[in-house]
Amino acid sequence: MKIEYQPIGFVRSPHQTTSGTPIQPSRARGIEGAIEIADEYVEALTDLDGFSHIIAICHLHRASAFKLKVVPYLDTELRGLFATRAPSRPNPIGLSVVRLLGIDGRILRIEGVDLLDGTPVLDIKPYVRDFDDRTEVRCGWLDEVRDRETAADDRFER
Repeated sequence: MKIEYQPIGFVRSPHQTTSGTPIQPSRARGIEGAIEIADEYVEALTDLDGFSHIIAICHLHRASAFKLKVVPYLDTELRGLFATRAPSRPNPIGLSVVRLLGIDGRILRIEGVDLLDGTPVLDIKPYVRDFDDRTEVRCGWLDEVRDRETAADDRFER
């Protein structure tokens, strides 16, 4: 089965290379960028300005080939790919929960940008606390390494 998607827009970001790009929005606090929406989707932005955060679903266009096991950020041990957020995946789809600073026409101004400049955006959804927030959460191996402060490195470029 072949599945095809067309981008609805593109990320505009200060991050030009994977090396040094923050690993998650929580490591990109204060970093601003934008999502430029294609003209034919501007009407779909109606009412989005009432939300403080959005979920950007993106195609990670510069991800390297996937491996079934990787050494993820914040760790030194080999882990199963699906137990990580490593960008190199069989279907390189990423999601990023970012703060929505404002909407200017077809431009979404965002903060917490952990995506490369030019990343194709496949969809945008509002972050809804009642739907998306969980109180009883286990984070597997990440619970053991939680205090590490790594923001970025080049391990997925190798």
